[in-house]
Amino acid sequence: MCQQDAPAGKPTISYEDFAKLDLRVATVVEVADHPNADRLIVLKIDLGGEQRTICAGIKAFYSPEALLGKQIAVVANLEPRKVRGIESNGMLLAASVGEGKEDIVVLTVDRAVPAGSAIS
Repeated sequence: MCQQDAPAGKPTISYEDFAKLDLRVATVVEVADHPNADRLIVLKIDLGGEQRTICAGIKAFYSPEALLGKQIAVVANLEPRKVRGIESNGMLLAASVGEGKEDIVVLTVDRAVPAGSAIS
């Protein structure tokens, strides 16, 4: 197998590495501004019976009202991390648009699916 760089300049990974990711659909049930950061928001998400808190640096691009109730793509098995004092248990997936990443687009599903559905 030929190893080559991915388009973003990151190394190619094996299927086994990709298979380690637990990508799932989550429903956003609460959204609030992060109390200790200007660019962060705090989301409470439903992963199919399990609720978690995640922090995301998308405040400049999305209002809380625009995210509430949306079904988003998340990495569910990311190691928890404290983000300015709040533990984040996952990461939402988003596309960076433009050369200078002027815009962020949160990845969503095109029709309703059960919260916690696997993405493959």
